[in-house]
Amino acid sequence: MSASRSRLLAGALTLTTALLASACSGTGGGEASQADGNTITFMTKLFGTAPSPQGELHQAIEKFLGKKISVTWVPNAEYQEKTNVTLASGNIPDVMVVDPKSPAFGKAAEAGAFWDLTEKIKQYPNLVGDPKVLLNSSVNGKVYGPYRIRPLLRSAVMIRKDWLKKVGLEAPKTTDDLYEVAKAFTEKDPDGDGKKDTYGLILPKWPGTSFAASSPFNTMDVWFGAPNNWGERDGKLVPEFDTPEFFEANRFMKKMIDEGLVNPDWNTLDTAKWMDPFVQDKGGIIIDVDVRTTQLLDLLKEQDPQTYGDKVLTVGNLARPDGKKFSFPGSGYLDILAVSKQRVRTEAQLDELLKTLDKLAGKEGQILLANGIEGRNFKVENNEAVLINQDDPKVKQLQDDVDKAFIQLGTQASTGATGIAYLRVPPEEPYRKDLAERKERVAEDLKTAVFDPSLPVVSPTVVAKGATLNPIVTDARIKYLAGQITEEQLKAEIKRWYDSGGTQIAQEINDLVSKLGQ
Repeated sequence: MSASRSRLLAGALTLTTALLASACSGTGGGEASQADGNTITFMTKLFGTAPSPQGELHQAIEKFLGKKISVTWVPNAEYQEKTNVTLASGNIPDVMVVDPKSPAFGKAAEAGAFWDLTEKIKQYPNLVGDPKVLLNSSVNGKVYGPYRIRPLLRSAVMIRKDWLKKVGLEAPKTTDDLYEVAKAFTEKDPDGDGKKDTYGLILPKWPGTSFAASSPFNTMDVWFGAPNNWGERDGKLVPEFDTPEFFEANRFMKKMIDEGLVNPDWNTLDTAKWMDPFVQDKGGIIIDVDVRTTQLLDLLKEQDPQTYGDKVLTVGNLARPDGKKFSFPGSGYLDILAVSKQRVRTEAQLDELLKTLDKLAGKEGQILLANGIEGRNFKVENNEAVLINQDDPKVKQLQDDVDKAFIQLGTQASTGATGIAYLRVPPEEPYRKDLAERKERVAEDLKTAVFDPSLPVVSPTVVAKGATLNPIVTDARIKYLAGQITEEQLKAEIKRWYDSGGTQIAQEINDLVSKLGQ
């Protein structure tokens, strides 16, 4: 067991005790101070360098809100572990970006560490969003915070277009095609340097301990016909890893790894560095959300403003070998902004905080978080955000603060064609071409989307034991892909999951889903 995993589980074991103590005392176990009405503390994800509190965007947000903000920025790859440690510490910030379905959050919410906003959130229209997505983000119907909007479908495959041309292949339409492209990218010297130093698919270490995650691994599971987290088989809901299609998908991924068609550091590569091999002529394929294309174009444009548009080709979800297509959709949200009961202790404090969050969730606030400062780093043309002054290092820093940090606090903001902030579309043709194609891809892939019926529910056993149960299969899958265990041993670990509480989880999921809408 890794040191990080040991710390994660240790945090999970102490979580309930710490939270019960702090919730009952109302003092955060003596560690969490009472909220300061003039300063809001946040904790959220980071995909680059943490912004300075003296930074231009940070200062603009404070001026807009009329309050100070203090943000704990946590690198994405470390966020789940940091979340567990923070929850166990009893020192939770005013507002915390969390996965509402994670066992750690479930324990915290059950122990009274966060406000139940199911009724109160209705008083703040900017925080409600789409009621259906709000239900998806709930815990068995209980809403613990506004959700961060995401397009309903955004899975895609980004490919080095110039490499495809070099090896003489067309864009993949099936997983078999994907294999052939990855093999050619590895063996046919697509970068033309005369060395065998490239590979096809770029996979990162994926954070989290759940299959309900938009990772390239789970995307490929669905492509092969496995459920999207949970799905119906023989009249009942079963987890994706208890289906033949799951094993077919993992055999496919293992074959690619075994043959060296994937980056050798696939189990350690930080998601923050996911794009590096793509732009550094090392790897040629990324399976991720479609907005990744914009980020890749940005990086490639810095290298060569003349040819960057010829280096990225994006296609939608792929069919499995028999031609049947199953597309991987999202939930319409990614995480929620949960409000701490340990610091925000009274209804009056809660109302004041929610008023501020509602203001931030309005159009002007979301533009600040997702676009930046109008006239400084962007201008509006045809109701779109067009970047300006990007040659100015200070403006470039402002733009980085938007893209890699502050957008993570956005609720109704999105870099996709969703939300109330301006869609950022640079005037250059490669970006506009990608946006037009993206709309077509999404419309087509939604026809074959495999939705997760369990999204609004959380089983009590997952809350109680999920921190130890979930890693059983997620860790075993990684070990199988790495060649450390056999497929039979992977199946044995799935049985261990069932025997250790998974059978009860499956029963609870089925019961809870059947009660939705009653």
